[in-house]
Amino acid sequence: MARDMTLNRLTERIWFFPFEEERDRPNLSYIRGDRWSLAVDAGHSADHTAAFYRALEAANLPLPALTVLTHWHWDHTFGMHAVHGLTLANARTNARLLAFRERLAREGREFFLAMHETIRKEYAGNAPVVVTPADMVFTGEILLDAGNCPVRAFQAEAPHTDDSTLIYAPGEKVLLLGDAEGGVFPTWEKDPALCKKLADTIEGLDVDICLESHWTPDTKRGTIDNLLEISQ
Repeated sequence: MARDMTLNRLTERIWFFPFEEERDRPNLSYIRGDRWSLAVDAGHSADHTAAFYRALEAANLPLPALTVLTHWHWDHTFGMHAVHGLTLANARTNARLLAFRERLAREGREFFLAMHETIRKEYAGNAPVVVTPADMVFTGEILLDAGNCPVRAFQAEAPHTDDSTLIYAPGEKVLLLGDAEGGVFPTWEKDPALCKKLADTIEGLDVDICLESHWTPDTKRGTIDNLLEISQ
């Protein structure tokens, strides 16, 4: 099993816990306000969340008061039951989580484990699969301020899923994309029209750094160019 990693600092107020390919663990981001802090995405499982929190504690950072979800997929959300503080998702994401929880209750966990090898690695040793809905739900967009650190969470059309939420910290000029830039699971095909729409959304933001959940930080231009390669 891979060892815990350390936090990477992105800006004065933003850090991220690096992605891991073996268990398909995404970057988990952290935004520090003067009054409270928030995390972006909850992790693949309770173990993933715990590793993130150990890294925060090692860096002398308080645990998040709020965790905002970028979309419903298991590697970003199935650690929700283990988070510190409250969780926030858009209404479509929350509906997807509730539907998946109902399917697990009906069918058991085998269909989920059969979806991908990385899932079986994350849940090796009969680790429990726990799906919970968000504590708070929004539609469209919501503005947060953790203290001299405004954060805008807003729904956006994107090629990966139909429930994407982007997290924009204008004071830091950072955009946290989740998996929005990626293709549809499990084929990873990308709709060119949706790539163009996401590129246009990013173009309209004052951003220096874009962070996708399963990759390293990129520039605004690099992110847009990657999307436009597909859309042309």
